[in-house]
Amino acid sequence: MRLGQGTFSFLPDLSDQQISAQLEYCLRQGWAISIEFTDDPHPRNTYWEMWSMPMFDLSDASAAMLDVNACRAAHPEKYVKVNAFDARRGWETVRLSFIVNRPSVEPSFRLERGESAGRSIRYATHVERAERTPGGGR
Repeated sequence: MRLGQGTFSFLPDLSDQQISAQLEYCLRQGWAISIEFTDDPHPRNTYWEMWSMPMFDLSDASAAMLDVNACRAAHPEKYVKVNAFDARRGWETVRLSFIVNRPSVEPSFRLERGESAGRSIRYATHVERAERTPGGGR
């Protein structure tokens, strides 16, 4: 199953040229770039590991692309994503987030629904198995 998290997750994987174009767009908006990675893509895992410090004063997308490539090289079998943070007063939030690397084998999730006391409905997410992704990790 292809993990569907982030802005472009339902499209084919972005090429390096497309990633660089997105980084340039983010910098033109004045957003800070950060890179994160994980091997646990559970939908509730919102805290991924940071690759380096967020790049607040960056003006060149090629510098961010160097960090993206370094993280992908260090973690080829993990998920790697780029976040674009808008630090302007009133926003102060991630405005764009997208995956730039996937492992060659992605886990599959199953949602289990159950009823409990008082007719309450509870849901649980379970990892089923890993499936090969077309085209590998990048």
